[in-house]
Amino acid sequence: QLYFIQSNLRAAMYRFGRCSLGIARAPNLRPLVSTCRVFPKYQNHHVNKSVNGTRCYRISPLLFDIKTIETPTFPDSVSEGDIQWVKEVGDAVEEDEVIGEIETDKTTLPVQSPAAGVLTELLVADGDTISKGTLLAKIDVGGAGASSETSSPAAPEAPAPTAEPVAPPPVPEPAAASPPEAIPTSLGTPPPIPTAPLSVTPPPLPPATPSPAVPTGEAKPPGMRSENRVKMSRMRLRIADRLKEAQNTAAMLTTFNEIDMTNIMALRNKHKDDFLKKHGIKLGFMSAFLKASAQGLTEMPEVNAFIDEKEIIYRDYVDISVAVATPKGLVVPVLRNVEAMSYADIEKGLTALGKKARDGNLAIEDMDGGTFTVSNGGVFGSLYGTPIINLPQSAILGMHAIQDRPVALNGNVVIRPMMYVALTYDHRLIDGREAVTFLKRVKSAVEDPAILLLDL
Repeated sequence: QLYFIQSNLRAAMYRFGRCSLGIARAPNLRPLVSTCRVFPKYQNHHVNKSVNGTRCYRISPLLFDIKTIETPTFPDSVSEGDIQWVKEVGDAVEEDEVIGEIETDKTTLPVQSPAAGVLTELLVADGDTISKGTLLAKIDVGGAGASSETSSPAAPEAPAPTAEPVAPPPVPEPAAASPPEAIPTSLGTPPPIPTAPLSVTPPPLPPATPSPAVPTGEAKPPGMRSENRVKMSRMRLRIADRLKEAQNTAAMLTTFNEIDMTNIMALRNKHKDDFLKKHGIKLGFMSAFLKASAQGLTEMPEVNAFIDEKEIIYRDYVDISVAVATPKGLVVPVLRNVEAMSYADIEKGLTALGKKARDGNLAIEDMDGGTFTVSNGGVFGSLYGTPIINLPQSAILGMHAIQDRPVALNGNVVIRPMMYVALTYDHRLIDGREAVTFLKRVKSAVEDPAILLLDL
């Protein structure tokens, strides 16, 4: 009947034109029809008077409003990605809620719902490779309202069975308690007596039966071995390709040094509370290393340059990439114009980039460029290591864990907090003299922060 009404309304709409309309609501249905007259079967319609006695109809715009979700806008350097669905068909979603993620070579793009409703169809399977303009899913915009309305009448149906024992009002409560008593009576006349043996009998049964052998097989005895094959993510594949490309392209060489962290640690402990109170962020060691690296890069432009075919590109700015480990892989967001930043500016920039990386909100623009990279393996306890260059850059600084070690100072052996640092550089462009001089410059600026203050 509803389909018949809708068909008549479409015909009447073209015949009689427009009028002042109200929204017709049928029981247990979403808004479907707009009309100027009440149909006899549906009593809850909102009615408006007709215009000049003319009977006019139109179909409501909410009738079967299905929206199709397309692929979000890809960055210029990204052409495709793998889709991973977060929601399933039939799930209710809110406006701008993430229903899936597209994993690309560099970042993860969220797929958001354009409106509140119910996810009715997935047009691509989980794990499929998609490109720009691909249709992903369909959403019934009014579906959320329908689910809530259909669930509400279902609730009153539950008390209907309770209406059967209406004759004796006080009886239903004991009646609920009587069924459990009736069950043990079938097992034995005194209720407490059969319950006790029931709890006692199960323990002897398991040892008698060899059924536990099945769970022991699932527990994987020491002699059992297994393998699990998992597809590599696009980001992991991209990281593998980039690292192997660096090994095959650059003539990488690593030089080492060690830094006495006594002065920088004393400076941090002395001013960390005031720094936190003024700037709202904690004072760490990364700002000291990035500031020292920026000054070294301005003094040694070869370390800040890179090779482009048969030419060398020198840059008068310092954009430092900071390696950040995330659950999905290693990312290197870029902190730009570090040479003009203070300690506070660097800490604020690192905090913002770190939060973006942890939340998975890094954009391609956050990772593009970079003239130098700093990697801090010390946060994981690494004592010594040789980092790999992040092409097309020509060098990378590796920080490591701080450990108390005996060192010779003014002819005496003293215990100092020491850190090993490593500089991996492209020997095609950077000679050993420049690499060692740069690393010693970083060492001096970290061990004595006054050097940066006085521009020495």
